[in-house]
Amino acid sequence: MTLNWTLDATDGTARAGTLRTAHGDVPTPVFMPVGTAGTVKAMTADAVRSTGARMVLGNTYHLMLRPGAERVARLGGLHRMMDWSGPILTDSGGFQVMSLSGLRKMDEQGVTFQSHIDGSKHRLTPEHSVEIQRLLDADVTMCLDECTPFPATEKQAAESMRLSMRWAARCREAFTPREGYGLFGIVQGGVYPDLRAESVDALTAIGFEGYAVGGLAVGEGQEMMFSVLDTTVPRLPTDKARYLMGVGTPSDLVGAVRRGIDMFDCVMPTRSGRTGRAYTRHGMLNMRNARHADDGGPIDPACTCPACARHSRAYMHHLFKAGEMLGPMLLTWHNIQYYQDLMAELGGAILAGRFEETAARIDAGWRNSEEEKAA
Repeated sequence: MTLNWTLDATDGTARAGTLRTAHGDVPTPVFMPVGTAGTVKAMTADAVRSTGARMVLGNTYHLMLRPGAERVARLGGLHRMMDWSGPILTDSGGFQVMSLSGLRKMDEQGVTFQSHIDGSKHRLTPEHSVEIQRLLDADVTMCLDECTPFPATEKQAAESMRLSMRWAARCREAFTPREGYGLFGIVQGGVYPDLRAESVDALTAIGFEGYAVGGLAVGEGQEMMFSVLDTTVPRLPTDKARYLMGVGTPSDLVGAVRRGIDMFDCVMPTRSGRTGRAYTRHGMLNMRNARHADDGGPIDPACTCPACARHSRAYMHHLFKAGEMLGPMLLTWHNIQYYQDLMAELGGAILAGRFEETAARIDAGWRNSEEEKAA
C-alpha cells in the first residue's frame, strides 16, 4: 500500500486526520519545518523533535546541487544523513524554477539552469526530479511543476498550468509505488478559478496520493489567497491529504485549516528566528527593540521551549544586540515550537468540535498586538 491519509474528524470544513507513511504516522493539520539543505537552519534534529514536529521538508533543487542525490543515497538516504527518523517531504524544485528565472531556460521536456552556487549547468525533467527524490528517500515526492508567478495574465497562467499538468502525468508514470511512499500532484492556475478547476480535474484524472495547492503566497495577498482556496479546495478529493505549499503566517494557517487544508510548510518561523522576530500567542515581538532590554519575563509565558523556560526577553535582546549565534538558535527553536503548538491546538479543537471558538481566540490575540500592527 502506498502512503495514505485518513479522516478522523471534521468541524465545518476544517479537518483532522492521520497521514500514514513509511517513516511513521503524522496527525494533521501539520506544519513541516523547512530543512532545505538537509537541516532546519539553526536547529539540531533533537531540537526539532522536542517541539513535537513529526515531519520535515527538504528541497530537491538544493540537495541535487549539494551534496548530490547520489551521494545522499550512498550515505543511507536523507533520513540517516540528517538524523531524522520521521517522514520527509521533498519539494520538487518547481519554486526554484520560478525564483531563479534569470538562470534558467524552460522547454516542454524540462528546465536547464545554472547553479546559483558555481554557475554549472544542470538539467531537470519530471522524470529526473522523481528519481532524485527517490534517491533522497522522500516519503512524499512532489511533482515537478512551474510555479506560476504573480502577477500573470490569464493566458500566461493557462500555459504555465497546462505545462505543469503534462509534467504531472510524466511524474506519475516515472514514480515507482512503494509501501508507505507517495506522490502528490500540484494544483496551479494563478488566481483564475476556471484554471484552478481545470488543474484539479487534470490531476484527479491522473490520480495521486495527495494534492497540493501551489502558486500562492507569491505576492497576491491573503484575501486573494483565501479566495483561491475557497474555489479550489472543495473540488479536491475528500479522502486525500491537502497541502498548501509555502504558507505562511499564523493567520494564514488558521484561515487555511478553516478551508480544509491539512499540511503546511514555510520558512517564516526559521527566517524570523534568525532576524530577531518571535511569534507568540499575542502577536509578533522584535527582540532587537530596546523595550525588551530590561524585561525579565519570558518571550511567551505559555511556551515550554528553552528560550521561554530558561531565559528572559532581556537576555534574548542582549544576544541579538551582541551578535551571538545563540540568539538565532534559541529564537528559531521558539518559533518552531509556537507553530507546532498552534497546529496541535487547531487539531485538538477540530476533534473537540470547537474549531471556530479556538480560531477566534487565536486571531484575537494577534489583532490586539501593538507590535504586530507596527510590523
